[in-house]
Amino acid sequence: MDDPKKIIVALDYDHIDNALALAENLNPDSCRLKIGKELFTKYGPDIVIQIQKKGFEIFLDLKFHDIPTTVYKACISALSLNVWMLNIHLAGGLSMTEAAMKAKLDCESSTKLIGVTVLTSLSDQDCHNIYGCSRENELLRLKDIATEADIDGFVCSPYDINVLRDSTKIYVTPGVRYGDDKQDHHKAAAPKEALDLGSHYLVIGRSITGNSNPNEKLEEIISSL
Repeated sequence: MDDPKKIIVALDYDHIDNALALAENLNPDSCRLKIGKELFTKYGPDIVIQIQKKGFEIFLDLKFHDIPTTVYKACISALSLNVWMLNIHLAGGLSMTEAAMKAKLDCESSTKLIGVTVLTSLSDQDCHNIYGCSRENELLRLKDIATEADIDGFVCSPYDINVLRDSTKIYVTPGVRYGDDKQDHHKAAAPKEALDLGSHYLVIGRSITGNSNPNEKLEEIISSL
């Protein structure tokens, strides 16, 4: 998969003005932007529309996880915004995942629908405590769900890609850090390392958003890949 725009910048702000200011300082030809639960809960579809007007493709990171009917309807609403990418929690099970995929098909949408696997913030001990099994076993269970529902890919640590390997899927890696930046992810990786391990898209937040010249930092990261 040779997409030149491999970086997704996370708009992890609590105010729309900060998000719009960052968008003004980034080049939509170089990256895409991620809108998560904090901004979307506060501002709703308006934040998506305003960012799209600046020329950016949007990864709407809402991680839907509910009963199938609710997820179907939520996906229909989200897909109406013509976002580039949308995600759900694969832990919601096969019926829920199939409902999300049905929404995409019913909308005749080209949006990439991807599934969250095991959160990168979880340690191996957390996995045993929550799932009652190893991280690898839970990943394999979620991979089976994604394969049967035929969704487009995964949100996962690059270190988990080998377990989830499927040449038909895309892999989106959150919590990517650059330089000395520290993130709240046990399974974080540097940008080039993540790509070398099989990631197709890298979600990067504070390494870019916390820099005094975010576009310069973005271009620096792109040059390092």
